[in-house]
Amino acid sequence: MKARYKSIVDRLAHLIRTGAISPGTQLPTHRMLSTQEQVSLATATRVYRELEAMGLVSGETGRGTFVREISLPYGHGVDQQAVATDVIDLNFNYPSLPGQGEHLRDALRQIALAGDIESHLRYQPHAGRLNDRTIIAGHLCTRGFQTTADSVIIVNGAQHGLAVTVMGLLHPGDVVAVDALTYSGFKVLAALYHLELVAIPSLADGPDLVALEQLCQKRRVRAVYVMPTLHNPLGWVLSHRQRQTLANIATAYNLLIIEDAAYAYLCRSPPPPLACYAPERTVYITGFSKNVATGLRVGVVVCPAAYRAALERAVRATTWNTPSLIARVICTWIEDGTVNRFETLKRRDARKRQAILRETFAGLPYVSHPNSYFAWLPLPDESRADRLANALMENNISVSTAEPFCTSQTVPQAIRIALGSVTLEQLCAVLVKVRDAVEFEQYGA
Repeated sequence: MKARYKSIVDRLAHLIRTGAISPGTQLPTHRMLSTQEQVSLATATRVYRELEAMGLVSGETGRGTFVREISLPYGHGVDQQAVATDVIDLNFNYPSLPGQGEHLRDALRQIALAGDIESHLRYQPHAGRLNDRTIIAGHLCTRGFQTTADSVIIVNGAQHGLAVTVMGLLHPGDVVAVDALTYSGFKVLAALYHLELVAIPSLADGPDLVALEQLCQKRRVRAVYVMPTLHNPLGWVLSHRQRQTLANIATAYNLLIIEDAAYAYLCRSPPPPLACYAPERTVYITGFSKNVATGLRVGVVVCPAAYRAALERAVRATTWNTPSLIARVICTWIEDGTVNRFETLKRRDARKRQAILRETFAGLPYVSHPNSYFAWLPLPDESRADRLANALMENNISVSTAEPFCTSQTVPQAIRIALGSVTLEQLCAVLVKVRDAVEFEQYGA
Protein backbone atom coordinates (compact mmCIF):
# COMPACT_ATOMS: atom_id res chain seq x y z
CA MET A 1 0.00 0.00 0.00
CA LYS A 2 1.34 3.44 -0.94
CA ALA A 3 2.68 5.44 2.03
CA ARG A 4 0.46 8.31 3.13
CA TYR A 5 3.12 10.96 2.47
CA LYS A 6 3.66 9.57 -1.04
CA SER A 7 -0.01 9.97 -1.89
CA ILE A 8 0.14 13.62 -0.81
CA VAL A 9 3.30 14.16 -2.88
CA ASP A 10 1.72 12.60 -5.96
CA ARG A 11 -1.46 14.66 -5.62
CA LEU A 12 0.35 17.97 -5.14
CA ALA A 13 2.78 17.15 -7.96
CA HIS A 14 -0.17 16.47 -10.29
CA LEU A 15 -1.84 19.75 -9.36
CA ILE A 16 1.38 21.69 -9.98
CA ARG A 17 2.18 19.98 -13.29
CA THR A 18 -1.32 20.49 -14.65
CA GLY A 19 -1.35 24.14 -13.64
CA ALA A 20 -4.13 23.72 -11.09
CA ILE A 21 -1.70 25.31 -8.62
CA SER A 22 -0.08 28.15 -10.53
CA PRO A 23 3.62 29.12 -10.46
CA GLY A 24 4.49 31.52 -7.67
CA THR A 25 1.71 30.26 -5.38
CA GLN A 26 2.74 30.12 -1.75
CA LEU A 27 1.85 26.71 -0.30
CA PRO A 28 0.58 26.18 3.26
CA THR A 29 3.17 26.17 6.01
CA HIS A 30 4.45 22.79 7.14
CA ARG A 31 2.24 22.99 10.22
CA MET A 32 -0.84 23.98 8.20
CA LEU A 33 -0.23 21.11 5.77
CA SER A 34 0.08 18.64 8.62
CA THR A 35 -3.27 19.83 9.99
CA GLN A 36 -5.01 19.81 6.59
CA GLU A 37 -3.78 16.34 5.68
CA GLN A 38 -3.93 14.94 9.22
CA VAL A 39 -0.30 13.85 9.20
CA SER A 40 2.61 14.59 11.49
CA LEU A 41 4.74 17.69 11.11
CA ALA A 42 7.67 15.43 10.15
CA THR A 43 5.58 13.89 7.36
CA ALA A 44 4.54 17.33 6.06
CA THR A 45 8.20 18.34 6.01
CA ARG A 46 9.03 15.18 4.08
CA VAL A 47 6.32 15.99 1.50
CA TYR A 48 7.80 19.42 0.79
CA ARG A 49 11.32 17.99 0.72
CA GLU A 50 10.30 15.51 -2.00
CA LEU A 51 8.50 18.17 -4.03
CA GLU A 52 11.61 20.36 -3.84
CA ALA A 53 13.82 17.47 -4.95
CA MET A 54 11.50 17.05 -7.95
CA GLY A 55 12.08 20.69 -8.87
CA LEU A 56 8.41 21.59 -8.35
CA VAL A 57 8.70 23.90 -5.34
CA SER A 58 11.34 26.02 -3.65
CA GLY A 59 11.59 26.50 0.09
CA GLU A 60 12.77 29.95 1.14
CA THR A 61 13.87 30.53 4.71
CA GLY A 62 11.63 33.05 6.45
CA ARG A 63 9.20 33.25 3.52
CA GLY A 64 7.72 29.81 2.96
CA THR A 65 7.36 27.27 0.17
CA PHE A 66 6.51 28.43 -3.37
CA VAL A 67 5.51 26.65 -6.58
CA ARG A 68 8.25 26.94 -9.20
CA GLU A 69 7.75 27.93 -12.82
CA ILE A 70 8.27 24.44 -14.26
CA SER A 71 7.91 25.45 -17.90
CA LEU A 72 11.33 27.07 -17.46
CA PRO A 73 14.33 24.69 -17.59
CA TYR A 74 15.52 23.96 -14.05
CA GLY A 75 17.83 26.72 -12.87
CA HIS A 76 17.97 28.18 -16.36
CA GLY A 77 21.60 28.96 -15.87
CA VAL A 78 24.87 28.59 -17.67
CA ASP A 79 24.87 24.85 -17.06
CA GLN A 80 22.01 24.54 -19.54
CA GLN A 81 22.42 23.68 -23.22
CA ALA A 82 22.67 26.48 -25.76
CA VAL A 83 19.40 28.23 -26.45
CA ALA A 84 17.50 28.11 -29.74
CA THR A 85 18.80 30.18 -32.63
CA ASP A 86 15.84 32.58 -32.51
CA VAL A 87 16.38 33.39 -28.83
CA ILE A 88 18.40 36.43 -27.73
CA ASP A 89 20.96 34.97 -25.36
CA LEU A 90 21.60 36.91 -22.13
CA ASN A 91 22.42 33.65 -20.37
CA PHE A 92 25.78 32.51 -21.76
CA ASN A 93 28.77 34.77 -22.39
CA TYR A 94 30.78 34.17 -25.55
CA PRO A 95 32.11 37.58 -26.59
CA SER A 96 33.82 37.66 -29.98
CA LEU A 97 35.54 40.29 -32.08
CA PRO A 98 35.32 41.03 -35.81
CA GLY A 99 38.06 39.38 -37.85
CA GLN A 100 39.02 36.69 -35.34
CA GLY A 101 38.41 33.99 -37.95
CA GLU A 102 41.03 35.49 -40.24
CA HIS A 103 43.49 35.66 -37.34
CA LEU A 104 42.94 31.93 -36.82
CA ARG A 105 43.46 31.22 -40.52
CA ASP A 106 46.75 33.14 -40.46
CA ALA A 107 47.94 31.37 -37.30
CA LEU A 108 47.21 27.92 -38.73
CA ARG A 109 49.02 28.85 -41.96
CA GLN A 110 52.04 30.00 -39.95
CA ILE A 111 52.10 26.77 -37.92
CA ALA A 112 51.77 24.67 -41.08
CA LEU A 113 54.81 26.32 -42.63
CA ALA A 114 57.08 26.20 -39.58
CA GLY A 115 58.77 23.43 -37.64
CA ASP A 116 57.93 19.75 -37.42
CA ILE A 117 54.23 19.62 -38.30
CA GLU A 118 54.08 15.85 -37.73
CA SER A 119 54.95 16.32 -34.06
CA HIS A 120 51.37 17.54 -33.51
CA LEU A 121 50.09 14.10 -34.50
CA ARG A 122 51.75 12.38 -31.53
CA TYR A 123 51.02 12.17 -27.81
CA GLN A 124 52.35 15.15 -25.88
CA PRO A 125 53.61 15.50 -22.29
CA HIS A 126 50.67 15.52 -19.87
CA ALA A 127 51.50 19.04 -18.70
CA GLY A 128 52.10 20.32 -22.23
CA ARG A 129 55.22 21.07 -24.23
CA LEU A 130 58.02 22.81 -22.37
CA ASN A 131 58.29 25.59 -24.96
CA ASP A 132 54.55 26.31 -24.76
CA ARG A 133 54.65 26.30 -20.96
CA THR A 134 57.58 28.70 -21.03
CA ILE A 135 55.68 31.12 -23.27
CA ILE A 136 52.57 30.94 -21.08
CA ALA A 137 54.62 31.45 -17.91
CA GLY A 138 56.18 34.55 -19.49
CA HIS A 139 52.73 35.81 -20.42
CA LEU A 140 51.57 35.45 -16.80
CA CYS A 141 54.68 37.28 -15.60
CA THR A 142 53.64 40.30 -17.65
CA ARG A 143 50.39 40.24 -15.67
CA GLY A 144 52.20 40.59 -12.34
CA PHE A 145 52.29 36.86 -11.58
CA GLN A 146 55.88 35.68 -11.39
CA THR A 147 55.93 31.98 -12.26
CA THR A 148 57.95 29.48 -14.28
CA ALA A 149 57.29 26.76 -16.83
CA ASP A 150 57.82 24.13 -14.12
CA SER A 151 54.71 25.40 -12.31
CA VAL A 152 52.50 25.53 -15.42
CA ILE A 153 50.20 22.75 -16.61
CA ILE A 154 48.33 23.29 -19.89
CA VAL A 155 44.78 21.94 -19.78
CA ASN A 156 41.66 21.90 -21.97
CA GLY A 157 40.14 25.13 -20.76
CA ALA A 158 39.67 26.61 -17.29
CA GLN A 159 36.78 24.23 -16.54
CA HIS A 160 39.09 21.28 -17.16
CA GLY A 161 41.60 22.99 -14.87
CA LEU A 162 39.00 23.07 -12.11
CA ALA A 163 38.14 19.42 -12.78
CA VAL A 164 41.72 18.14 -12.55
CA THR A 165 42.24 20.19 -9.38
CA VAL A 166 39.20 18.62 -7.76
CA MET A 167 40.13 15.13 -9.00
CA GLY A 168 43.77 15.38 -8.03
CA LEU A 169 43.67 17.20 -4.71
CA LEU A 170 40.26 16.62 -3.09
CA HIS A 171 38.28 13.58 -1.95
CA PRO A 172 34.55 12.78 -1.73
CA GLY A 173 33.11 14.28 1.44
CA ASP A 174 35.67 17.08 1.67
CA VAL A 175 34.25 20.41 2.81
CA VAL A 176 34.92 23.32 0.47
CA ALA A 177 34.08 26.90 1.41
CA VAL A 178 32.63 28.90 -1.48
CA ASP A 179 30.91 32.24 -1.91
CA ALA A 180 27.18 32.20 -1.29
CA LEU A 181 26.86 33.09 -4.98
CA THR A 182 29.54 31.40 -7.06
CA TYR A 183 30.39 30.05 -10.51
CA SER A 184 27.84 27.42 -11.47
CA GLY A 185 30.44 25.21 -13.15
CA PHE A 186 32.18 24.64 -9.84
CA LYS A 187 28.86 23.64 -8.27
CA VAL A 188 28.44 21.02 -10.99
CA LEU A 189 31.92 19.65 -10.29
CA ALA A 190 31.29 19.55 -6.55
CA ALA A 191 28.09 17.55 -7.04
CA LEU A 192 29.83 15.13 -9.41
CA TYR A 193 32.71 14.50 -6.99
CA HIS A 194 30.54 14.53 -3.85
CA LEU A 195 32.12 17.55 -2.21
CA GLU A 196 30.24 19.42 0.50
CA LEU A 197 30.00 23.11 -0.36
CA VAL A 198 29.56 25.50 2.55
CA ALA A 199 28.53 29.06 1.75
CA ILE A 200 30.54 32.10 2.82
CA PRO A 201 28.14 35.05 3.25
CA SER A 202 28.69 37.94 0.85
CA LEU A 203 29.37 41.55 1.76
CA ALA A 204 29.12 44.45 -0.67
CA ASP A 205 32.79 44.19 -1.69
CA GLY A 206 33.56 40.50 -1.28
CA PRO A 207 33.16 37.43 0.92
CA ASP A 208 32.70 37.84 4.67
CA LEU A 209 36.16 36.72 5.78
CA VAL A 210 35.23 36.87 9.46
CA ALA A 211 32.49 34.35 8.69
CA LEU A 212 35.01 32.21 6.79
CA GLU A 213 37.31 32.07 9.79
CA GLN A 214 34.41 31.21 12.08
CA LEU A 215 33.44 28.44 9.68
CA CYS A 216 36.98 27.05 9.79
CA GLN A 217 36.82 27.05 13.59
CA LYS A 218 33.63 24.98 13.53
CA ARG A 219 34.20 22.67 10.57
CA ARG A 220 37.12 20.80 9.10
CA VAL A 221 37.28 22.79 5.88
CA ARG A 222 39.66 21.32 3.29
CA ALA A 223 39.66 24.06 0.64
CA VAL A 224 38.28 27.43 -0.37
CA TYR A 225 37.22 28.24 -3.94
CA VAL A 226 37.46 31.94 -4.79
CA MET A 227 37.31 34.39 -7.70
CA PRO A 228 39.22 37.38 -6.26
CA THR A 229 39.57 39.29 -9.53
CA LEU A 230 36.23 40.02 -11.19
CA HIS A 231 33.91 37.64 -9.44
CA ASN A 232 31.22 35.80 -11.39
CA PRO A 233 28.39 36.80 -10.96
CA LEU A 234 28.91 39.79 -8.60
CA GLY A 235 31.89 41.48 -10.28
CA TRP A 236 33.88 42.35 -7.17
CA VAL A 237 37.69 42.67 -7.11
CA LEU A 238 39.24 41.94 -3.74
CA SER A 239 41.65 44.48 -2.33
CA HIS A 240 45.24 43.79 -1.25
CA ARG A 241 44.08 43.70 2.37
CA GLN A 242 41.28 41.25 1.65
CA ARG A 243 43.65 38.95 -0.26
CA GLN A 244 46.20 39.03 2.53
CA THR A 245 43.52 38.26 5.12
CA LEU A 246 42.21 35.35 3.07
CA ALA A 247 45.72 33.99 2.60
CA ASN A 248 46.34 34.27 6.35
CA ILE A 249 43.16 32.31 7.12
CA ALA A 250 44.13 29.62 4.60
CA THR A 251 47.56 29.31 6.18
CA ALA A 252 46.20 29.20 9.72
CA TYR A 253 43.70 26.45 8.91
CA ASN A 254 45.74 24.60 6.26
CA LEU A 255 43.30 25.26 3.42
CA LEU A 256 43.91 24.57 -0.24
CA ILE A 257 43.08 27.75 -2.20
CA ILE A 258 41.51 27.22 -5.63
CA GLU A 259 41.81 30.57 -7.42
CA ASP A 260 39.63 31.02 -10.51
CA ALA A 261 40.92 33.87 -12.68
CA ALA A 262 38.85 33.28 -15.82
CA TYR A 263 37.63 36.89 -16.00
CA ALA A 264 40.69 38.57 -14.44
CA TYR A 265 41.87 39.85 -17.83
CA LEU A 266 39.02 42.40 -17.83
CA CYS A 267 40.63 44.31 -14.94
CA ARG A 268 43.44 46.62 -16.02
CA SER A 269 45.52 46.84 -12.81
CA PRO A 270 44.19 44.47 -10.12
CA PRO A 271 46.19 43.44 -7.06
CA PRO A 272 48.43 40.40 -7.56
CA PRO A 273 46.73 36.97 -7.64
CA LEU A 274 46.12 35.15 -4.37
CA ALA A 275 48.79 32.74 -5.53
CA CYS A 276 51.32 35.51 -4.81
CA TYR A 277 50.12 35.77 -1.19
CA ALA A 278 50.05 32.02 -0.44
CA PRO A 279 52.04 30.33 -3.22
CA GLU A 280 52.61 27.11 -1.29
CA ARG A 281 48.87 26.29 -1.10
CA THR A 282 47.22 28.00 -4.08
CA VAL A 283 46.21 26.45 -7.39
CA TYR A 284 45.71 29.28 -9.90
CA ILE A 285 43.43 28.52 -12.85
CA THR A 286 42.82 30.61 -15.93
CA GLY A 287 42.21 30.09 -19.62
CA PHE A 288 41.99 31.61 -23.08
CA SER A 289 38.29 31.05 -23.73
CA LYS A 290 37.00 34.36 -22.42
CA ASN A 291 39.84 36.62 -23.55
CA VAL A 292 40.47 34.93 -26.93
CA ALA A 293 37.75 32.53 -28.12
CA THR A 294 35.47 30.01 -26.44
CA GLY A 295 36.14 27.32 -29.05
CA LEU A 296 39.89 27.26 -28.40
CA ARG A 297 39.92 25.12 -25.28
CA VAL A 298 43.26 26.02 -23.76
CA GLY A 299 43.50 26.58 -20.03
CA VAL A 300 46.31 26.97 -17.52
CA VAL A 301 46.85 25.56 -14.05
CA VAL A 302 49.69 27.06 -12.02
CA CYS A 303 50.51 24.99 -8.94
CA PRO A 304 53.11 24.44 -6.24
CA ALA A 305 55.59 21.64 -6.91
CA ALA A 306 53.97 19.50 -4.23
CA TYR A 307 50.71 19.33 -6.20
CA ARG A 308 52.12 18.84 -9.68
CA ALA A 309 52.28 15.04 -9.82
CA ALA A 310 48.69 14.63 -8.63
CA LEU A 311 47.42 17.17 -11.15
CA GLU A 312 49.34 15.56 -14.02
CA ARG A 313 47.79 12.20 -13.11
CA ALA A 314 44.36 13.82 -13.34
CA VAL A 315 45.20 15.24 -16.77
CA ARG A 316 46.36 11.81 -17.90
CA ALA A 317 43.17 10.20 -16.59
CA THR A 318 40.91 12.66 -18.39
CA THR A 319 42.45 13.89 -21.66
CA TRP A 320 46.10 12.68 -21.59
CA ASN A 321 47.19 16.09 -22.86
CA THR A 322 45.88 19.31 -24.35
CA PRO A 323 46.04 19.14 -28.17
CA SER A 324 49.39 20.72 -29.01
CA LEU A 325 48.09 22.30 -32.21
CA ILE A 326 45.55 24.44 -30.32
CA ALA A 327 48.10 25.28 -27.62
CA ARG A 328 50.51 26.37 -30.38
CA VAL A 329 47.88 28.73 -31.82
CA ILE A 330 47.52 30.41 -28.43
CA CYS A 331 51.27 30.61 -27.91
CA THR A 332 51.73 32.08 -31.40
CA TRP A 333 49.20 34.76 -30.51
CA ILE A 334 50.91 35.44 -27.18
CA GLU A 335 54.23 35.95 -28.94
CA ASP A 336 52.95 38.23 -31.71
CA GLY A 337 50.80 40.36 -29.38
CA THR A 338 47.41 39.13 -30.63
CA VAL A 339 46.28 38.04 -27.15
CA ASN A 340 47.10 41.49 -25.76
CA ARG A 341 45.17 43.14 -28.60
CA PHE A 342 42.15 40.89 -28.09
CA GLU A 343 42.12 41.63 -24.37
CA THR A 344 42.35 45.38 -24.93
CA LEU A 345 39.51 45.28 -27.44
CA LYS A 346 37.34 43.14 -25.20
CA ARG A 347 37.87 45.40 -22.19
CA ARG A 348 36.81 48.31 -24.39
CA ASP A 349 33.81 46.35 -25.64
CA ALA A 350 32.78 45.37 -22.11
CA ARG A 351 32.93 49.02 -20.98
CA LYS A 352 30.65 50.03 -23.85
CA ARG A 353 28.16 47.35 -22.87
CA GLN A 354 28.25 48.41 -19.23
CA ALA A 355 27.57 52.01 -20.32
CA ILE A 356 24.46 50.82 -22.17
CA LEU A 357 23.42 48.86 -19.08
CA ARG A 358 23.90 51.87 -16.79
CA GLU A 359 21.77 54.08 -19.00
CA THR A 360 19.02 51.52 -19.51
CA PHE A 361 18.89 50.26 -15.92
CA ALA A 362 19.16 53.66 -14.24
CA GLY A 363 17.24 53.39 -10.98
CA LEU A 364 17.39 49.60 -10.80
CA PRO A 365 19.59 48.13 -8.03
CA TYR A 366 21.89 46.02 -10.19
CA VAL A 367 25.39 44.86 -9.17
CA SER A 368 28.28 44.82 -11.63
CA HIS A 369 31.82 45.90 -12.46
CA PRO A 370 32.43 48.64 -15.07
CA ASN A 371 34.57 46.25 -17.13
CA SER A 372 32.54 43.05 -16.84
CA TYR A 373 30.41 41.15 -19.30
CA PHE A 374 27.60 40.45 -16.83
CA ALA A 375 25.35 42.08 -14.25
CA TRP A 376 23.42 40.80 -11.24
CA LEU A 377 19.91 42.17 -10.76
CA PRO A 378 18.32 41.56 -7.33
CA LEU A 379 14.53 41.60 -7.36
CA PRO A 380 12.12 42.86 -4.69
CA ASP A 381 11.03 40.28 -2.11
CA GLU A 382 7.59 39.92 -3.60
CA SER A 383 8.95 39.19 -7.09
CA ARG A 384 9.68 35.73 -8.50
CA ALA A 385 12.83 35.26 -10.60
CA ASP A 386 11.57 32.10 -12.29
CA ARG A 387 8.35 33.84 -13.31
CA LEU A 388 10.33 36.78 -14.71
CA ALA A 389 12.73 34.48 -16.59
CA ASN A 390 9.81 32.58 -18.07
CA ALA A 391 8.11 35.81 -19.17
CA LEU A 392 11.32 36.88 -20.88
CA MET A 393 11.69 33.48 -22.53
CA GLU A 394 8.20 33.85 -23.96
CA ASN A 395 9.62 36.98 -25.64
CA ASN A 396 12.64 35.03 -26.90
CA ILE A 397 15.06 36.43 -24.30
CA SER A 398 17.10 34.00 -22.22
CA VAL A 399 18.46 34.96 -18.77
CA SER A 400 19.59 33.00 -15.74
CA THR A 401 17.99 32.90 -12.32
CA ALA A 402 20.06 32.72 -9.12
CA GLU A 403 19.67 28.96 -8.69
CA PRO A 404 22.73 27.81 -10.64
CA PHE A 405 24.98 30.21 -8.70
CA CYS A 406 23.54 29.85 -5.20
CA THR A 407 25.20 27.70 -2.51
CA SER A 408 23.24 28.95 0.50
CA GLN A 409 19.96 27.46 1.74
CA THR A 410 17.95 30.47 0.63
CA VAL A 411 17.98 31.17 -3.09
CA PRO A 412 17.71 34.92 -3.69
CA GLN A 413 15.20 36.34 -6.13
CA ALA A 414 17.56 37.69 -8.78
CA ILE A 415 18.62 37.27 -12.37
CA ARG A 416 22.05 37.30 -13.98
CA ILE A 417 22.35 39.07 -17.31
CA ALA A 418 25.17 38.18 -19.70
CA LEU A 419 26.08 41.11 -21.92
CA GLY A 420 28.65 39.59 -24.25
CA SER A 421 26.67 37.36 -26.61
CA VAL A 422 24.63 39.86 -28.61
CA THR A 423 25.69 42.74 -30.84
CA LEU A 424 25.95 46.24 -29.43
CA GLU A 425 23.08 47.23 -31.70
CA GLN A 426 20.87 44.49 -30.21
CA LEU A 427 21.90 45.08 -26.61
CA CYS A 428 20.16 48.39 -26.00
CA ALA A 429 16.81 47.20 -27.35
CA VAL A 430 16.88 43.89 -25.49
CA LEU A 431 17.86 45.52 -22.17
CA VAL A 432 14.86 47.85 -22.51
CA LYS A 433 12.68 44.75 -22.81
CA VAL A 434 14.32 43.24 -19.72
CA ARG A 435 13.73 46.43 -17.76
CA ASP A 436 10.08 46.53 -18.85
CA ALA A 437 9.63 42.91 -17.75
CA VAL A 438 11.25 43.64 -14.36
CA GLU A 439 8.98 46.62 -13.78
CA PHE A 440 5.92 44.60 -14.84
CA GLU A 441 6.92 41.82 -12.45
CA GLN A 442 7.35 44.37 -9.68
CA TYR A 443 4.37 46.62 -10.26
CA GLY A 444 2.05 44.73 -12.59
CA ALA A 445 0.17 46.19 -15.53
